[in-house]
Amino acid sequence: MKVSVILCVYNEEKYISRAIESILGQTLTDWELIIINDGSTDSTLDIINSYSDERIKVIDQENIGPGASRNKALEIVQGDYVAFLDGDDWFISEALEEAYAEAVLKDTDILMYQMINYDDDTGRIYQNDWFNLNSFDESFDDKVFGPEDTKEFLFDLSVGVCQKLYKNSFLKRADVKFPEGIYFEDMPFFFEIYLKAQRIAILRKHLYYRRKHSSSITHVVDCSYLDTVPAGQELMKRFIENGFYEEYKYDLIAYKINGPRMALAEIVDECKAPLFDLIHEDYLLIKDSLYYEDYLSELGPVKRKFFLDVIKSNDYEEFKRFNY
Repeated sequence: MKVSVILCVYNEEKYISRAIESILGQTLTDWELIIINDGSTDSTLDIINSYSDERIKVIDQENIGPGASRNKALEIVQGDYVAFLDGDDWFISEALEEAYAEAVLKDTDILMYQMINYDDDTGRIYQNDWFNLNSFDESFDDKVFGPEDTKEFLFDLSVGVCQKLYKNSFLKRADVKFPEGIYFEDMPFFFEIYLKAQRIAILRKHLYYRRKHSSSITHVVDCSYLDTVPAGQELMKRFIENGFYEEYKYDLIAYKINGPRMALAEIVDECKAPLFDLIHEDYLLIKDSLYYEDYLSELGPVKRKFFLDVIKSNDYEEFKRFNY
């Protein structure tokens, strides 16, 4: 089997047909689609079960979250390469054929391709730098490279798991798992798997449509963004445990601070104090750790002020007095 596609879904009755049919309509036919219905309470499972194709494998389970569901799927994939699809998105019909051919030609551990955005409210189709892979200049075209070649812009890369085709044997060898029980699980997974890869390439073609809609996690900065804190903690832990920390610490520390900092500014009002409390708890742990001096010396002035203001504030109201 050439490609395994992992599709983990929760309450996607409005969109799941488009996702499944985008796989059924692929020009490459040697694939398997592993669908994990993660405790949906709407008609998602009924829609999934309406499709009859021996290449589709369905796992129906109690809700355990996207990270744990993806880990479960990775244990049973049989394809030479592995792709991921979200329940509200879809692939173009040539996606698997073109990505597979490029991955085999270049013998890649990870192949990154372009995604294009679709606004569900307006029907507008639009591009952006992140999903266009614009961090890679033309010198990366038709080239196999390693993570050391992208050190200067590592943290500018798209972390989305659905934008990559992974060699299955590499995934098993690297043994990288998604963090479980939190949102933003793509982020720690991406950086660890990317830094363990030896052969990476990009394909400048839009193979994947990413749907933006009102119930999307990235549409409204709500209390799900509380998980920017544990996701950042997991990221730091993986860099340290894998020996990546010293080489990347300047940009890593800035990246870790910036996610929750920006979330705190944009999150809905009722979630601001709970998010601050999580950030405050995290920063107090850092203050008592071996890495505190690195934060003081490596952070730029804006992020350093935020870091220190959080530490010296007992609650969100006190923090606001330092910043207004």
